[in-house]
Amino acid sequence: MNEPTVIVFVHGAWHSSLHWTATLRALAARGLSGVALDLPGHGASAPLPSGYLELGQPGLAAEPSALAGLTTDALVDALVADLAQIRRRFDRVLLVAHSAGGGPASAAVEQRPELVDHLVYLSAFVPAGRPRFGDYVTDPCNAGAVQVPRTGDPEAIGAFRINPLSSDPAEIEMIRRAFLDDWPADLHGWRLTLHPDEPLASLTGEFTVTPGRWGRVARSYVRLTGDLALPPSTQDLMIAEADRTTPDNPFTVHSLPGGHSPFLTRPDELAELLARIAKQR
Repeated sequence: MNEPTVIVFVHGAWHSSLHWTATLRALAARGLSGVALDLPGHGASAPLPSGYLELGQPGLAAEPSALAGLTTDALVDALVADLAQIRRRFDRVLLVAHSAGGGPASAAVEQRPELVDHLVYLSAFVPAGRPRFGDYVTDPCNAGAVQVPRTGDPEAIGAFRINPLSSDPAEIEMIRRAFLDDWPADLHGWRLTLHPDEPLASLTGEFTVTPGRWGRVARSYVRLTGDLALPPSTQDLMIAEADRTTPDNPFTVHSLPGGHSPFLTRPDELAELLARIAKQR
């Protein structure tokens, strides 16, 4: 017999399934099943630049990324395959996408809308109005966002590379402010959980959706009101443009206080909200 409901989590850029651990625990305490997935090029087996963990990080700014060949199709197809496996065991599937994970999540639902019953965007990219995440990142609404410092030329190395293990305190503080402004500055473990490389496809690739497929699936948007990486003004722009695309099936909008990573900073609040959304039909 199938189990009733599962909440499936898709991470954002430079993140992985590890970031959902506390939220999964909080969901389990509420009697809900959860599964955190890794997109290709992420997770414990993700390749690293050869000098990343070495003293002085030799060649970090120039070494070509092992993720250079990853395409939007590879990201989406892997997610569709995971969702198809999960659907076999659960009657109801909620897909929660964070940040750049909204692109592959949206395209997966476009490809196989029957695999997901409710799509939840957690301060995430919605491609209904514009197909590339970069189209929103460069919009004037996003001008006040804290930009994560990059290492090297993305086109030359084939990835957007950051350096969470940098020896430069200012660089580390900028990364922390973007992702974890409400996380204690003296707790540094978060630096070990971020990947240095993010596929170009995540932020520059096209993720196309249509009203007749993606647009027919119920969806919610969780606004993060203190988000510095993707400010509320940008979140609201994506919500408004998506709602104009599917006026008969608009977002149900919720708001949580705090910054870009509530799965780390306030997992209990996030789990409580997701539990309420899971009860909606």
